Amino acid sequence: MQRLYDSVEPRVMDEHMLKLAVEEQGPQEEAGPLARQEGILFKDVLSLRLDFQNILHIDSLWQFENLRKLQLDNNIIEKIEGLERLVHLVWLDLSFNNIEAIEGLDTLVNLEDLSLFNNRISKIDSLDALVKLQVLSLGNNQIGNMMNIIYLRRFKALRTLSLSGNPIAESEDYKMFIYAYLPDLRYLDFRHIDDHMKDLARSKHQYSIDGLKQQEHLTQARLDDEQAQQEELKKHKVAFVEHLNGSFLFDSMYAEDVEGNKLAYLPGVGELLQAYKDKFVIICLNIFEYGLKQQEKRKLELDTFNECIQEAIQENQEQGKRRIAKFEEKHLLNLNAIREESNVTNIERKKVEYGEDITELFNVLMTLEMQLVEQLEETINMFERNITDLVALFIENVQSLMAQCRDLENHHHEKLLEISINTLERIVKGELNEDLPDDVRALFVDKDTIVNAVGASHDIHLLKIDNREDELVTRTNSWCTHLVDTIHKDEIMRNRRRVKEINQYIDHMQNELDNLECSDVID
Repeated sequence: MQRLYDSVEPRVMDEHMLKLAVEEQGPQEEAGPLARQEGILFKDVLSLRLDFQNILHIDSLWQFENLRKLQLDNNIIEKIEGLERLVHLVWLDLSFNNIEAIEGLDTLVNLEDLSLFNNRISKIDSLDALVKLQVLSLGNNQIGNMMNIIYLRRFKALRTLSLSGNPIAESEDYKMFIYAYLPDLRYLDFRHIDDHMKDLARSKHQYSIDGLKQQEHLTQARLDDEQAQQEELKKHKVAFVEHLNGSFLFDSMYAEDVEGNKLAYLPGVGELLQAYKDKFVIICLNIFEYGLKQQEKRKLELDTFNECIQEAIQENQEQGKRRIAKFEEKHLLNLNAIREESNVTNIERKKVEYGEDITELFNVLMTLEMQLVEQLEETINMFERNITDLVALFIENVQSLMAQCRDLENHHHEKLLEISINTLERIVKGELNEDLPDDVRALFVDKDTIVNAVGASHDIHLLKIDNREDELVTRTNSWCTHLVDTIHKDEIMRNRRRVKEINQYIDHMQNELDNLECSDVID
């Protein structure tokens, strides 16, 4: 099963090896020399064969970003790595290597065919991302546990599986188990699966399969619920109000408040604390609901802006296309007129005239672009004012609501301090009948100690409120600044691309005119 090291030294997968492989496997015949002369960009390569190269480590493949097929069989590879950027890979052959674990495939979401035949793999796992997997070859490995088959049930597109040559293939129930637990499989170990055998296998394992389906259903329901929660949280984060739709902020205030938790044992504090929490959570919910509404307004503003930008660009492009179409029709007639002209003087005169037409087109296209730049600049500036105003209003109102949270905390602090001092007086007079934990009684040695304890609790609460407010304000302002900066940069890049396109087109038209030689027109 294990491929031994050859007498040849292990080779490094480097730029030289990859370039040589690309050239050898590139275009042949007439196109071959030209491709070798001009060079082939790695990003344009769709298929790459690197078999029998004595490769030990997978490396330097990051430039093959559009690769569809990769052949790395018959090497001495020990670890699957270096494939993260090959997100378009559909076919991967790693057979006849020394691989011990399946790993490093998390980004290959488009992979349909995977061969790990003849390696040293003992467990089938870490394939979760391969949702399109149709063919899996794991023959001649060290897989011995039938539970590995259960793992493969998640791959709904899997139709072909090879496991022959593994310890599990020696089990008496090997085939029937796979037929029953992978009902959509069509080929096992390169043999077509008979429907009758599937029915027999299903009947044999019916009880276990029913139990497994129930478990899978519960697991899937839990995963769906978690995903839905994550999607909701994502929406809340976009609105900058995550975890404000409940008691999270309030609970966090007491999570690290040792003194506050002790003081909760004092008579009357429980009721006071519950009333405080109820009012605090209501304010948090108000911030949450307001945040979601403001996010909808910001989204609507952004969507409207993008529509206006696209409409302006499209309308401008249509005007440019009409001008170019009209020019090209005339330009073609002009070129033909020059070709049909036999007098050299007339040829030169017409070339000058037609050159002026090209210059006129250039001026028209550049004028259109400048008009678009002015139009878009006005639209962008208006959007910037609107989105900045929306953000400023949002922050102002949130800060007002956060101030209400601080007012509640201050009121609670005063009441708690009053109860604490009254409790101290009762303890001193021996009038406290309630039992208090020892660590709580330790706070009541004197007035300074209890005042400091109540003050420490108060400081922690205010800090939590301030930090949440600061986080919201900072993130909101950063989002707005980044958005506006990106819009301005995108417009600058769009303008540069358009000017470059115009210049390249005009240069092409001028060169086409300039390159008309007398030999073309005087035969």
